[in-house]
Amino acid sequence: MTGTLQQTDMHPFVRKIESIALFALTDDERAALLALPLQMAQFEAYQDIVREGDSPARCFAVFDGIACTYKTTLGGKRQVMAYHVAGDIPDIQSLHLKVLDISIGTVGPCRVGFVQHDAVRALLRAFPRLGDTLWRATLIDAAIVREWMLNTGRRDAYARMAHLFCELITRLGVVGLAPDRTCELPMIQPELADALGITPVHVNRTIRDLKAAGLITLRSRRLTVHDWDGLMAAAEFDPTYLHVTDRDPA
Repeated sequence: MTGTLQQTDMHPFVRKIESIALFALTDDERAALLALPLQMAQFEAYQDIVREGDSPARCFAVFDGIACTYKTTLGGKRQVMAYHVAGDIPDIQSLHLKVLDISIGTVGPCRVGFVQHDAVRALLRAFPRLGDTLWRATLIDAAIVREWMLNTGRRDAYARMAHLFCELITRLGVVGLAPDRTCELPMIQPELADALGITPVHVNRTIRDLKAAGLITLRSRRLTVHDWDGLMAAAEFDPTYLHVTDRDPA
């Protein structure tokens, strides 16, 4: 399905841009984002959207669901490098890198919007401030990867899990998808293990411990945080690396 963003569909994408921009979008800038020619596509769980080695002529934004960036060893072991929520543009680097060195796949069902690189380049030529903001988005993506390296390399499993939950609640909250610090969490235990560098059995034990501490509930793939301050303390979570502006994105 091809088209432009509609008012009911645009809010995660535009809210994400507004949440990281160092300025308030003008009406013309917002209209230009809404006018991007998109090819909408629905993916089921566990499907690749782009693969390592691809040379795409387009990039995509997530509109619904969660995707992940990952790499795999020759032996088939997978490491998840980041999760991508509604509003994110996970492969914006493909504008400048000829060959992708990562794969991006779905965690659960996802709806994404593809846009040709030429259309993005035309947008950035017409509205240089949006180019600055997309560049800022790639820098934030790099900051997230650095934080994940610290998380998996130096925190114990309890803190790793707590940190991941804090990050997801914060990022989904920015685009209005974590009311009352509750969100959909489609990852099953082996997927969380791939992200946190622990075994699925350890994932199960760690979630049980977080529940026992009264910090969270995780039921039917739905996460609710009951003690936000306690979860942040357990995670040593400081959201500075997400670089969200103080401006109300609504």
